[in-house]
Amino acid sequence: TPVRPATLPEASHRFWDRENTFLFATSAAFNTADFVVTRDNLRGGGKELNPVTRVFSGSTTELAVNFAGETAGVVALSYFFHKTGHHKLERFTSMLNIGSSAAAVTFDLAHR
Repeated sequence: TPVRPATLPEASHRFWDRENTFLFATSAAFNTADFVVTRDNLRGGGKELNPVTRVFSGSTTELAVNFAGETAGVVALSYFFHKTGHHKLERFTSMLNIGSSAAAVTFDLAHR
């Protein structure tokens, strides 16, 4: 009798498939919302709580670069996971970013 592998590898897919396109667009939208709300809070005398983002909170341009870089980083890390065959991590990267950005926007809106 033939021996079967214990687990079957995940089916491969194109990187820019419908699901990733949706996830990346959603991630970019939430990062944009996070940028807008953060910028408005900083202009109103608020303080950036994220120590990484705080480094870039000196000007609107720096803040925009931070959130654009975050979006690009999500796509790059997802691509790395895609190329190395870790397709669940590929999707999870965007989902994690969407969740954290949504939480940040919610927190910022609640503390205006």
